[in-house]
Amino acid sequence: MFGRTLAVMAALLMMPAANAQDVSHPILLVPDRVFDGVDPKPHEGWKVLVEGEKIVAAGPDVTAPIGSETIALPGTTLMPGLIDLHVHLFLHPYNETSWNDQVVTEPLALRTARAVAAARATLAAGFTTVRDLGTEGALDADAGLKVAIAQGIVPGPRLLIANRALVATGAYGPKGYAFEVPQGAEEVSGVEGVVAGVRRQIARGADWVKFYADYRWGPGEPSRATFSQEELAAGIAAAHDAGRKVAVHASTAEGMRRAILAGADTIEHGNDGTAEVFALMKARNVAYCPTLAASDAIARYAGWNGAGPEPAAIAGKRTSFAVARKAGVRMCAGGDTGVFAHGRNAREIELMAEWGLGPAQALIVATSGNAAILGWQDRIGAVRPGLAADLIAVNGDPTKDIAAIEHVALVLKAGKRFDSLR
Repeated sequence: MFGRTLAVMAALLMMPAANAQDVSHPILLVPDRVFDGVDPKPHEGWKVLVEGEKIVAAGPDVTAPIGSETIALPGTTLMPGLIDLHVHLFLHPYNETSWNDQVVTEPLALRTARAVAAARATLAAGFTTVRDLGTEGALDADAGLKVAIAQGIVPGPRLLIANRALVATGAYGPKGYAFEVPQGAEEVSGVEGVVAGVRRQIARGADWVKFYADYRWGPGEPSRATFSQEELAAGIAAAHDAGRKVAVHASTAEGMRRAILAGADTIEHGNDGTAEVFALMKARNVAYCPTLAASDAIARYAGWNGAGPEPAAIAGKRTSFAVARKAGVRMCAGGDTGVFAHGRNAREIELMAEWGLGPAQALIVATSGNAAILGWQDRIGAVRPGLAADLIAVNGDPTKDIAAIEHVALVLKAGKRFDSLR
């Protein structure tokens, strides 16, 4: 399957050098200020020197060595490339095509072509690293896309993949057809089946393993816990033994509780999280990806215009997010991009800021915070010598006006400039 996916991509995706400009000389970047991803206050007058793939110096007194290029960036803030820890590159907005119809009717070649465009838009928006949490019926195509990006065939962010999410047998979809249809994830049951499923994902190239701890068993039903505590614990242990972290979709308090006790690394959504559950997350150092932007998008698709009165789902989401903040839960930025348009990934950071984190803290979560959740704090997420030169310049100061992150003036990934992506 992996070979077939690569063949499909080769036919679709040939384009020159991923629109990256290879640079062999040092680059001195001169913005108005630098937000380093750690300090909430930007550093006025700082400069950043890049050589090859790395940042080699940052500060007010950095000078350009002989033979270097100086790039003046007046009016901008230079900052680490943004990180989105919950995307689905093989999905596109549900107000264009429903999730069911994407999984059942769109051929793999079309979904792969869409994913290439989504990866390009994501990088253009200043997101230099993303975690893709499931191909949702597109089989192993994420592994091929990851190779294509790494080899410079197509432009895109650093990509961590989960391949096919694992769901309890019969718990996911699409459902309700008179014949068998493709499923959006891999069905497993029982401790042995769950462990085998984890190992299959890893063999297919998964960097992270994803579980659905709860879901709707039938149309119109509320979400309920699906996997038993024992099943989740065995699967998560198998992933950890293989050096993979685990993300768990959990909206219900019980699904969250089981996932947390089973050793999950991140909880996705957490719509119905309670004070007790978030306290447990805090105690176990489990990170929380609230996916505010997905909830916002789905409410708007249903007719909400963003003004009051808020739909019950949005009011509930505000409440659970506030409870999580009060509990001091470690936050993760990831909007479930794909539910809404790729390239609009910044919507999650903006909502996190608006809903109580404030701009600077939301930016820290989306840079050094997300890097630490990945275990990549020694590679990306901050403006610091020795880290990868994943850097963006945005017009304005996003610590004062969070919407500035939508106005990207420059993108570097591993020291390479990606211009003309839009």
